[in-house]
Amino acid sequence: MRIAFVSNYINHHQIPFCNAMNELLKGEFTFVQTEPMEEERVRMGWHAAERPEYVRCFYEEEEFCRRLILDCDVLLFGGTDEESYIWERLKAGKLIIRMSERLYKTGQWKAVSPRGLRKKYLDHTRYRKAPVYLLCAGAYVPSDFHIVRAYPGKMYCWGYFPETRKYEIESLLEKKGYGEEKMPYVLWAARMIDWKHPELSVETARHLKERGIRFHMDIIGDGQMRPQMEELAKQYKLGDSVAFCGYQPPEKVRQYMEKADIFLFTSDRKEGWGAVANEAMNSGCAVVANHMIGAVPFLLQNGVNGLIYEDGKKEQLFSLAERLAKDRLLNRKLGRNAYETITEVWNGENAAKRLMELIGKLSGAHIGTCAEKWDEGVRQRNGRPAPCAPAQILSEYGGRKLADSGREM
Repeated sequence: MRIAFVSNYINHHQIPFCNAMNELLKGEFTFVQTEPMEEERVRMGWHAAERPEYVRCFYEEEEFCRRLILDCDVLLFGGTDEESYIWERLKAGKLIIRMSERLYKTGQWKAVSPRGLRKKYLDHTRYRKAPVYLLCAGAYVPSDFHIVRAYPGKMYCWGYFPETRKYEIESLLEKKGYGEEKMPYVLWAARMIDWKHPELSVETARHLKERGIRFHMDIIGDGQMRPQMEELAKQYKLGDSVAFCGYQPPEKVRQYMEKADIFLFTSDRKEGWGAVANEAMNSGCAVVANHMIGAVPFLLQNGVNGLIYEDGKKEQLFSLAERLAKDRLLNRKLGRNAYETITEVWNGENAAKRLMELIGKLSGAHIGTCAEKWDEGVRQRNGRPAPCAPAQILSEYGGRKLADSGREM
């Protein structure tokens, strides 16, 4: 069986999954890259040191890639807005599994646009009855596509899968904390732009200081808001507790995570997935995250393997961070369970295995494990979604309830 994955470019959020697919298919897997990576992403360390052997570039081998896209047994399609790559395959009625983040990252009210609805119909809705399925890279993706009546009963849980590292988890947890005194160590890492909300990290530090809690916070990242954030920290007199570390390469960020007790994930609804959550959880951090981040309802169960605050309620964020800074046992419990979530369920190898089982179900073939057994093991022990589980339609209002449910603290 030949499977091709068409996307804009290969990056470190996709390589573990692609490596696993290539291994399962014994070399019959190809990643078709449609464009070079942007310079900003290259500077951020997204560029692979060596191009994997299964990557072919459309702009270098157009004829080969076009033929592969049409003739392969299964086509995975995502990460590009250019539909022309798959027009011939759609006309031929061949199996396509799309991967997508949200349609309406800035607001579902945009669904009322006639021009937008026309495009959604042409790209998605008219294939309701065709062999075209959707892997939803984010928990609110099904809600967006439900609005335009696309992929009814054909949407599945998905995400991004950065490198999963194996640790002796108790040893990792024991080494966490800042300095010889092992003060609570808080970490924030992202680009300093408005929808990442770096100001919430500084405001959280101010709150902890006002409560008389000894802690250290590292703020990693660069961007247009950095001078403003440094001035805000100076205004709050946080120099003895907060350090601005600037841009750090991905490998270095993981080293910070391995030491951190608490990871603050403060992006808003524009964060379609948020692979930094995978990385922080894999590093045994107790993650405190906004409910509107796409990855959060899939990865986190409130009070079990992380904490969720309601979008726009910064006081709730402050309170949860304070709780973790005061409660080392809770911090370790959440970090331990977060690590297990990534190493046992939300990782590239498991995603590839589950996808092959789903493909077996969709195509009627028996690939890897029998299609009849596809439903076994698609959910974690605690009932959270897993890769390729049927995706539920979670409204944004319903997502708010995640911040109030499942607290076991």
